[in-house]
Amino acid sequence: MTDRNNETLSPQEAIDRIWDLADKIDICMLTTWDGSQQRSRPMSARVRRDEHAIYFLTDLEGHKLTEIENYPHVSLAWADNGGHKYVVIAGEAEISDNRAKIEELWSKFDKAWWDDASDPSIRLLKVVPDDGEVWDSPNMLVSAAKMLTAAATSAKPDMGDTGKARL
Repeated sequence: MTDRNNETLSPQEAIDRIWDLADKIDICMLTTWDGSQQRSRPMSARVRRDEHAIYFLTDLEGHKLTEIENYPHVSLAWADNGGHKYVVIAGEAEISDNRAKIEELWSKFDKAWWDDASDPSIRLLKVVPDDGEVWDSPNMLVSAAKMLTAAATSAKPDMGDTGKARL
C-alpha cells in the first residue's frame, strides 16, 4: 500500500489513534536488538497514555532483559488482522523492580506465569514512546470491494487512514 492510497491523518489524529489502538489490541510484538540481530516476542501491553508509558510484566529470566540493558531502544508492533488495524511504536525501554507498580498492573491473567504479584522473579519493563505509526484500513470485505471497484475503473482505491507522529 502506498501513501497515495491512504488518507493521511493529522499528527494529533495519528497520536490519538496510535494510543487508542495499542490499548485496544493489547498483545504486541516487543522487538529488541542483541547486537547482531533483532528478536521479537509477544507480550501483553499495559498502555498508560496519561503516564506516557507502556508497561509489561516480564520474568527475570530470559534474554530480553540483557538485550534491553545493552540496547534500550525497542520497537512495539500491534496487529488487529481481522480489523486491518496496525500500530508500531519505537521507544526507550527500562527495567525495574518497582513492586508497587507491579502490584498495580497485576491482573488475573498474569497467574498463567506467576503465582501472585509478589513473586520475586517479576520485573517491570517500561517503554517510553518516541514515535509511532498507524495504519487503520477498512475491513476485508470493504477493502475487497474498493479494490474491485478500483480495478474496474482504473482509479486508486482509498485503503484507509495512515499517520506518523512524535509521541
